[in-house]
Amino acid sequence: MTVNNTAYADLMAFQRETEALGQVAGRLGWDQETMMPRGAAEQRSDEMSAMEGVLHARRADPRIAGWLAQADPVDAVAAANLRHISRSYQRATKVPAALAQELARVTSIAQGIWAEARAKDDVAAFLPTLAEVIRLRREEATCLAQGGDLYDALIEDFEPGATAASLGAMFDAMRPRLVALREAVLGATYQPVKLEGHFGQEAQMRMARDLATAFGYDWERGRLDLAVHPFSSGSGDDARITTRVVEADPFNCFYSTIHEVGHACYELGIDPDYRLTPLGSGVSMGVHESQSRIYENQMGRGRAFAGWMFGQMQGRFDGLNIPDADAFYAAVNRVQSGFIRTEADEVHYNLHVMLRFDLERALIRGDLAVGDLESAWNDRFRADFGVEVMRPSQGMLQDVHWSCGLFGYFPTYSLGNVYAGCLNVAMRRDVPDVDDHLARGDATPATAWLRENLQRHGGLYEPREVVALACGFEPSEGPLLDYLEAKFRAIYRL
Repeated sequence: MTVNNTAYADLMAFQRETEALGQVAGRLGWDQETMMPRGAAEQRSDEMSAMEGVLHARRADPRIAGWLAQADPVDAVAAANLRHISRSYQRATKVPAALAQELARVTSIAQGIWAEARAKDDVAAFLPTLAEVIRLRREEATCLAQGGDLYDALIEDFEPGATAASLGAMFDAMRPRLVALREAVLGATYQPVKLEGHFGQEAQMRMARDLATAFGYDWERGRLDLAVHPFSSGSGDDARITTRVVEADPFNCFYSTIHEVGHACYELGIDPDYRLTPLGSGVSMGVHESQSRIYENQMGRGRAFAGWMFGQMQGRFDGLNIPDADAFYAAVNRVQSGFIRTEADEVHYNLHVMLRFDLERALIRGDLAVGDLESAWNDRFRADFGVEVMRPSQGMLQDVHWSCGLFGYFPTYSLGNVYAGCLNVAMRRDVPDVDDHLARGDATPATAWLRENLQRHGGLYEPREVVALACGFEPSEGPLLDYLEAKFRAIYRL
């Protein structure tokens, strides 16, 4: 790329350092969730606050306005960089530096308090901290919204262009077909056998590494660690993943790993020319989730790859109670009204997200008091899933997101599912023998298509635009719902 504009060159040199510092801050977060001694939490919160102070000052630097005014977008890459920097600058200048730093400090501490409260099923120990996080995020949203909807202002951080209204309309379109499918499946005569047994941690982690390899994870630029809540971190030449192990349920580990590999492979697949620029990371969380969800579900839980997984498990774990590959495929996709979102089947998953979307929107808008959150969660869960929440770690304490202040993030999971449904149609249209490869544990043709058509672009296009370009049609919830109905009606012999 050549640019004949000094202002643009100066701006990008400045931005490169900002992006590098952002990666350092992300590494501090990764360490906090994986390696950091428990006693270092308070000091780490001060470190995170200091880093946020530096980053906020750079993102709101008044020189940026001058560079933006003078820069000449001579090509699509330059135009996209300027678009991202302008958006970041406009948002940064609306939020006081002291507020940005306080948010970083409080959310850093909050994650440790949440983890301990979750382990002890002690909601009361977490509520004061959660209330403070919400207060700060509402204050930030007020600065950003400037009289508009507070929740919309927070969504913009994760999915530019999306609003509570557009996401709510998507959920309204999805809910009737999802509920009807769930009722049909749970009422079916045939019910898959559940995988049972004891599956040791070391053996699970060995297989998790092999699954990551099968999906193209680059171990020269990544690593796999354990965390309370699985996540992916980093970009460029350093994109790390985590998983967790439940020795009675290896699918928890295996599919968490595949999910996070999808996130990491998106980051690792971006054009290296974009490294440490605004285009050098995933364009939105909805698009990011499309990658993790298509890896996990349409590929990882598909019949072809599940058949390969069955052979792998037969060779690694003694005494499987699943007799054959077909029964294993059904077990992998077994539908049940479970409590935990990250372990939810594809039929229930979006209902979990809808619950969180409605509750967090009410919290940010001031329609739901923090002290009433647990009862509101439990009532809504009973209504949506037909079962009682028995302890907080099954309910409002299960997810890390609210302790991190990530209000507006949850709906992007379902948006990612919608995007993944569209991408799956396009991928199978263009790579008709994809299942032949997946049946051999080879995801290369599928991941190569995703890298070429979506991942390599990074932030070059807007979120819906890059999905539409990859698919050749505008994204909608229809392909996802069609896929779910066809898949689960076949499994449950409806």
